[in-house]
Amino acid sequence: MSNTDTAVLFDMDGVIVDSEDYWVDLEREELLPEVVPHTEVPVAEITGMNYREIYDYLEAEYGTAVTREEFLDLFEAAARDLYTERVALLEGFHDLLEELEDRDVPVAIVSSSPHDWIDIVRERFDLEGAFDAIVSAEGIEGPGKPEPDIYEHAAGELGIPVTDCVAVEDSQHGLESAAAAGATVVAYRIDTHTDLDFAPADVVVDDPDELRRTVLELVE
Repeated sequence: MSNTDTAVLFDMDGVIVDSEDYWVDLEREELLPEVVPHTEVPVAEITGMNYREIYDYLEAEYGTAVTREEFLDLFEAAARDLYTERVALLEGFHDLLEELEDRDVPVAIVSSSPHDWIDIVRERFDLEGAFDAIVSAEGIEGPGKPEPDIYEHAAGELGIPVTDCVAVEDSQHGLESAAAAGATVVAYRIDTHTDLDFAPADVVVDDPDELRRTVLELVE
C-alpha cells in the first residue's frame, strides 16, 4: 500500500526514546534548583521546549542565578550522559518504521533537541537513514514548541500539507505545537508527565503496542 499523501512526525524525547524520564528528574532535582534556586518551578513549564529557549523563559519569568553559558554547559553535559548511557528505544520502534516504509509513508523526527543530541540517538539505536527529514528547533527560523513553526517546517521538508500529517507527542508543549499546526495529534501518555491537558490531542495512547496500532490505522 502506498500512502505518500500522509506522513508521520515523531517527537524524539519521551516518544522515540524514554529520555523524558531522566530529564524530568534531572531538571527537578539538579538543574532547576541551581538555575532558579529561590523558586520552585514546575518542570512541566519547560518540558518540550528547546533548552536555549528554556533559559530565556526562566530569565524572563523568574530571574536566573547562572549565566546563559553556564546554563548551556549544564544542559549539554547532562545530555551527553543521558543519550549515550541511559535512554532506551521505544519498544518495537524499528518494526513500526519498517511497516511505515512498506506503506511508503514518509517519517520525520521533529524535536526541540539540537541536532547533536538527535544524532547520538540515531547512531546509538541504528536509526541513521531511517527518516526522510530530521527537524530540530535549532534549525528553523521562528520559535520552537509550543508554537506551530517546527511542525509546519517539517511538513514543508516532506512536501506534504501539515494537515495531512500525524504527529506523535508526549509533552504539553509538543501537543500544543502539533495541534496549532493542524496535524492529527497522537498523545503518547508516559508516567513522567502527569496532569497533562490532552485536549489538543485527537487520540491518546498508553503503550507502544497501542501507539503502533493507532499510527498505522491513521495512515491507512
